[in-house]
Amino acid sequence: MLQAKGHEVVGFDSDLYRDSTFGEGLVEIPEIIKDIREVEAKDLEGFDAVLHLAGLSNDPLGNLNPNLTYEINHQASVKLAKLSKEVGISRYIFSSSCSNYGAGGTDWLTEQSAFNPVTPYGISKVKVEQDVSQLADDNFSPTFLRNATAYGVSPRLRFDLVLNNLVAWAFTTGKVFIKSDGTPWRPIVHIEDISRAFVAVMEAPRELVHNQAFNVGRNEDNYQVRDIANIVKETVPGCEVEYAQGAEPDTRCYRVDCSYIAQTLPDFQPQWNARKGAQELYQAYKKIGLTLEEFEGPKYQRIAHIRKLLSEGKLDENLRFITKTATAVN
Repeated sequence: MLQAKGHEVVGFDSDLYRDSTFGEGLVEIPEIIKDIREVEAKDLEGFDAVLHLAGLSNDPLGNLNPNLTYEINHQASVKLAKLSKEVGISRYIFSSSCSNYGAGGTDWLTEQSAFNPVTPYGISKVKVEQDVSQLADDNFSPTFLRNATAYGVSPRLRFDLVLNNLVAWAFTTGKVFIKSDGTPWRPIVHIEDISRAFVAVMEAPRELVHNQAFNVGRNEDNYQVRDIANIVKETVPGCEVEYAQGAEPDTRCYRVDCSYIAQTLPDFQPQWNARKGAQELYQAYKKIGLTLEEFEGPKYQRIAHIRKLLSEGKLDENLRFITKTATAVN
């Protein structure tokens, strides 16, 4: 999307998921293959904007080692912001999360609502917002995009996200399998629409987005998990909704008001809803012949993939790739 708008794009990624590509593969762009914890000022020189999405990307993965979540998601993000400011980058757009609201209850939550994160992942996002906002000045303009729960087909599709997960269960087993009691509220947003929000913020007049937080999504896309399940049931032929034995309410429950981004950035025009997204996912799974073993296995499950790399000796305990040095025999 950035390239289509005429921007020059360079990736910066440790490539933890280089073996997890779904479907037809990635768009080729120049890339710096490096851990975000190792970023240096020289890596950032010459750029106008940083769109920062790197991190351990969900709650269960954050719980694997909370100290690493703090180190990667919080400390490295603040370091990246400080170095960006140091080399003269003016726009820093941070991929925050509605997980900031955590146990938010059933009231509508705006950008002014209290934070109530319940996981290391959510806590890390809150801390970055708090620390980076203090760096804002006339030359450095951060913006915080509190994305709703993502869904949708992409080259690095995640199966640990609610709509992606439920469609996969329905397609591979005939069961829309719900692990909570179905009552928690979730705002959801397509990955393409998250991308549209980043583009809109980057291209917006500075005064509209300077040191601002935006909930990213649409008000009509707040659903209880059971409602998402019913949409999936209506999308995937011949499936039934099934609840896990002893399923209980999830403490992560929040309804998010996304009016502010719509009012402030009219160029942000979301194109997707849950029903359209469920259909897209169903067609993609059908096209590749997705199996239960694949979607529940280590290729696509984020935490299972990390554990596999650890067990194979490819990652060390700090989630850094282990480079084997060659030994010569005389």
